[in-house]
Parts: sequence; structure tokens; C-alpha cells
Amino acid sequence: MPTMKAIQVSHRGAEFTLVSREVPEPREDEVLLRVQACGVCHGDAVAKEGLFPGLQYPRVPGHEVVGTIERLGAAVQGWTTGQRVGVGWHGGHCLQCAACRGGEFGACERSLTTGLHTDGGYAELMVARAQVLVAIPDGLSSVEAAPLLCAGRTTFGALKSSGARGGDLVAIHGLGGLGHLAVQYAVRLGYETAVVSRGGEKEALARKLGAHHYVDANAVDPGAALQKLGGARVILGTAPNGEAIARLLGGLGRDGELILATFVGGTTPVPLGQLLRGGASIRGWVGGTIEDAIRFSVLASVKPMVEVFPLEQAALAYEKMMTAKVHFRSVLSVGG
Repeated sequence: MPTMKAIQVSHRGAEFTLVSREVPEPREDEVLLRVQACGVCHGDAVAKEGLFPGLQYPRVPGHEVVGTIERLGAAVQGWTTGQRVGVGWHGGHCLQCAACRGGEFGACERSLTTGLHTDGGYAELMVARAQVLVAIPDGLSSVEAAPLLCAGRTTFGALKSSGARGGDLVAIHGLGGLGHLAVQYAVRLGYETAVVSRGGEKEALARKLGAHHYVDANAVDPGAALQKLGGARVILGTAPNGEAIARLLGGLGRDGELILATFVGGTTPVPLGQLLRGGASIRGWVGGTIEDAIRFSVLASVKPMVEVFPLEQAALAYEKMMTAKVHFRSVLSVGG
């Protein structure tokens, strides 16, 4: 049997291990992909630390996957071998439940998650359901495209789903892997864009990315600073710090909304009375359409800032991502 290199987690909390595996066989509704690049995302911690109920090991992580179609399952139509495609967090849906019948495949009651229910892209080859593939245009390299499949989809989708319109003040909290993409999207969508981060060292980058304002949360009350700018229609939280997020609520304008686009652990102290002022609200966001994010990214020249690692250095890429020492997305370059 032909074999391939892969990085797997053998059990909950285990270190990443480089192994040789048999090349998987695609089922009739699946394709076999030769992986070219795979983004390293905070969601990969779910596989490594066993944070998902019923997670089965060993498991190959990775849900920001770009590769070429190596082989088609017998029932697959509309795709061709050699075509470059992407696979994101959503790994499949049943087409039978109420959510699927309503076209909300991301809310499928029996949905699959790439890298959790199925093996992901920390490997030379992987299988994926044809129903979740997205074509990757020539305007993006595989390394550039990979982070857009999750980080780009999430931040672009959050902004597009918000109540903000061109000219509204939109604040991006955090200027990391999610935030640096969110700033680019916000500027190109026509929002008056503010970046809220700790310290002054990121102001130059925020301005370079097009931000109109920079708020140093270490130097001033960020909520008060946003109110001086007129109050934010939207604050997009991309930094997983509950206490810092709570300090932002005072910066919301009338009908403003705080959208959380990242997991925030622990308890967040929320002064609920502030929500009564001007009808403010808080909500989470994990959705978005990959095709929309990629199309807009190419049209508006939005590209992630990445550090590239070979597959064998997946542990280093993951460690730098988890400790916020990567600028700003880790991507594994696997082949092609």
C-alpha cells in the first residue's frame, strides 16, 4: 500500500508526531487531495487537547487546507483531477435535517468538522467530501489562500453580517491572526476603522493596513476613546481576553453590537446596564461563506501575513501560534 507523511495526535494532550500512514481511499462522494498548504489555527487546539466530545484518536489536525484533487470518488461530479481546491472547518453535512433543508449547512445536526471528525491537512494527502470543496482562484497562492478558509471566512462574515454600513465606525479589537485580516476587510468595506490593542508598538502596522484610528488600551480607557470618536457601530473582538473585551462595551454607539469572533475562556465581567444604553448587544460569530471571503479578498487585494513552516515543523508552527509569537498566521507548506 502507498504511504504518506502525516502529523497526528495519538491521544488527548499528546504532542504532534510525524508518522507514516497508508494513503486514504476516497469514498464515492469524496475526493483525495494532495495537500499544498495548511493553515495552523487556534481551533487545532481542540484536537490536540481533546476539547471535543467523542473525539477519536489518533487524529490528524488541520482545517485550513489547500491542495489539488488527486482522485475522484465514483459519484463526484463538477470537479476535475488536478483542480486546486480548499477545505475549511465545515467538513460535511447530511442534507436531511431541518437546518440542511433550510440551506443552513453550517448548522447541520450531523455536521462533520475537518480535523476533528475526519483527518485534516497536516498531511501529504487527505480525503474530503466533495460537497464542501471550494475552488481556489489563480489570484491567490496556496499559502495565502489557506488562512482565508477559516480566519478570513470568520472575520469577513462577521463584518458582513453586522449592521454596519459604509462610513460607520467599526473597531477591531486585537491585531493578530484574525485582527490583521479584519482590519483589511473593514477598511475595504468602507468603514471608519479603529484598531484597539495593548501598547503602541502595533500602531504603525494598523496604519499601514489602512486603519483610521489606533487606541492603545494600556494608555487610555478604550471604551471612552471610542465614544470620543462617536461610538462604534460594531466592535469585532478577535483577541481572547474576556476582561479586555468587557472594557470595550462602553465604546458602543447607538444600536452598536459587540461581535465575538474568537473563543474566550473563563468568566467575562459584563456590566449589563451598559447594554440598555442605546440598545447595545453582544453576540458570537463562527460562520460565513468561504467563497464570499475568497472572492472579496482577491477583488480587494486582502492577503494574510504568514510565516511558512515545513510539515515536519508543525509543532513549532503550532507553538508560535498559541503563544502569539507568529506574524500573523502559521502555514504549513506541504508540497506543490
